[in-house]
Amino acid sequence: MLAVLACALVAGGALTGCIQQVTAAATEQVSGPGGVAARSLKDPAMTAGPATSAPTPTTVVPDEVAPAEVIGAGPNGLATGAKGAPVAALEGRLATLRFNPGKSDGVYDAHLTMAVMAFQKQQGLPRTGRADRTTLTKLAEAPLGRPMLDTTEPTRVEIDLKRQIAQFWRDGKLSRVLAVSTGSGVRYCVPKDKGGGCDTAVTPGGSYRADRKIKGLRVSPLGSLYDPVSSFGGIAIHGSPSIPATPASHGCVRVPMWESAWVHGAISIGDPVYVVGGKVAPVPFGATAPVEAPDEVTTPPVAA
Repeated sequence: MLAVLACALVAGGALTGCIQQVTAAATEQVSGPGGVAARSLKDPAMTAGPATSAPTPTTVVPDEVAPAEVIGAGPNGLATGAKGAPVAALEGRLATLRFNPGKSDGVYDAHLTMAVMAFQKQQGLPRTGRADRTTLTKLAEAPLGRPMLDTTEPTRVEIDLKRQIAQFWRDGKLSRVLAVSTGSGVRYCVPKDKGGGCDTAVTPGGSYRADRKIKGLRVSPLGSLYDPVSSFGGIAIHGSPSIPATPASHGCVRVPMWESAWVHGAISIGDPVYVVGGKVAPVPFGATAPVEAPDEVTTPPVAA
């Protein structure tokens, strides 16, 4: 009997995208301690590498001067195609807050657009990818992202289904914040010649552990996955060329293409992955306690 689940594991052990086919054929054991096979979504059973140091920006914004003017952005802010010192200042501020604007080259490109959108998602702002005056004002005063749940686990991944972001923690410190796109909630069907079956595109909330990693491209009946890491008993975190402002996947957690290799390397087998905002609330695997974000930011992420 075929079980159709988003982003799943098919017979033969290949992670093929947003489908899980359960057949009588034997499946290859997944990577990890003891070679554990893929779990059901009902079984609630990533780490960042070392970052490089960079000085904390020292620009002081007087109360009577709007941040857009201080950064040199002008009345309309900044957007794709802009170049120069104002864009470089924007890149630096985002990097300080653990977003990844790509190369620090003063060019407002696709990488910077996605980093701005990630910040907008985190802060509950309109998700345009444009650094308008509202975004710049918020950016000037925003602290580091806060933990999504109370836990003493120093290394983990947190995914927020409502805000559409993922936060990566290492050694108790925030390492990177990415814009993601998760399950759309839309009903979908797979053609019979590709396995058949229908399901609803949902990324389940709850507590999980990374249990499988595959390097490179994997093609599924529902799309392509780049550097997938299975963390939800089959559903994967993977690179995708499409990261819209809203949920749009078949259940997987999409990250920008240029982040897929970093994410693949940042997650270790067994790392906790917590998904908040779903029907099932995550419960930490380890001991729980109030966790505070560090007061100072001194290590921006390295562009993938």
